[in-house]
Amino acid sequence: MKRILIVEDDSSIANLQKDYLELSGFHVDIAASGAEGLDALKRQPYDLVILDIMLPGMDGFAVLKVIRETEDLPVLLVSARSEEIYKINGLGLGADDYVTKPFSPGELVARVKAHLDKHERLKRRYGQEGAREDRPLKVRGLEIHPASRRVFVNGREVTLAHKEFDLLLFLIRNANRVFSKEELFERIWGMDALGDASTVTVHIARIREKIEDNPSRPQYIGTVWGAGYRFIV
Repeated sequence: MKRILIVEDDSSIANLQKDYLELSGFHVDIAASGAEGLDALKRQPYDLVILDIMLPGMDGFAVLKVIRETEDLPVLLVSARSEEIYKINGLGLGADDYVTKPFSPGELVARVKAHLDKHERLKRRYGQEGAREDRPLKVRGLEIHPASRRVFVNGREVTLAHKEFDLLLFLIRNANRVFSKEELFERIWGMDALGDASTVTVHIARIREKIEDNPSRPQYIGTVWGAGYRFIV
């Protein structure tokens, strides 16, 4: 049985989500604050997190940053804030989806199932590829291990958020090919994902900060003005 963690301070919303998810066969726990949610993640593994942004004390964005430092699991942000900047920030920090309140509980369950299925497909693919899949991809001082999802720059390991890693891996596997922001958004986030192509720009900037010696003069991910981005080899 898949385990879902809901981090939500509004008990009525949290219990409604829990009821619908349990009817769909999930085991569900509720945390009323960000700190409580992080403690729950330390105590036991979860398969997916539903994370509210407006939390007491530590907000959802701060919680998401901590999760992405150690966890590789789907995270769905939920919020009453529908402004684009909130969606861009959330997706840029590594959220897999952004659901605006009020929402249909049935839609939430459908999104949970879709993200769990996608995550399982990726794990099966990496498992089937085995050691061959995890042979490092090396370009100059950059080294990427696909199956273990580790990245090294000049021998020093750097931590990439979930979507940052997916985006970097896709670009390096398609080196020298130019992709528009729209193409990259569709390939990495999927056609049904919330957000838009500006999310790609945020992720590219974050990746450059982590792997480039000089992000303003990148040696790995180049900008092709008016066309998009490419990985330079």
